[in-house]
Amino acid sequence: MDVIEKLKQLTEERGWSEYKLVKMCGLPSSTISNIFHRNTIPSIPTLEIICKGFGITLSQFFSEGDMVSLSKEQEQMLRLWSYLSEEQQESLCDFLRTLK
Repeated sequence: MDVIEKLKQLTEERGWSEYKLVKMCGLPSSTISNIFHRNTIPSIPTLEIICKGFGITLSQFFSEGDMVSLSKEQEQMLRLWSYLSEEQQESLCDFLRTLK
């Protein structure tokens, strides 16, 4: 995967300028400029900050298929899910199936 091309694609999809990306990420404009014009590959920490500005995770950035975007409520549900025991997860799934 070409990281710089992916960054350009994400910027273009959102209709953002480099300036907007700088504002959304909080990175120095020179960092973004070097990435886009000097083909400087960002470090992982820098890429994480950029992804946060885009509202995506590193995992979503590197995914090859369609990106899945979760709402705040869905993120909360997944976080809460991780606290449940396996038995509780099964019970919750059974309950949710009854709501269909």
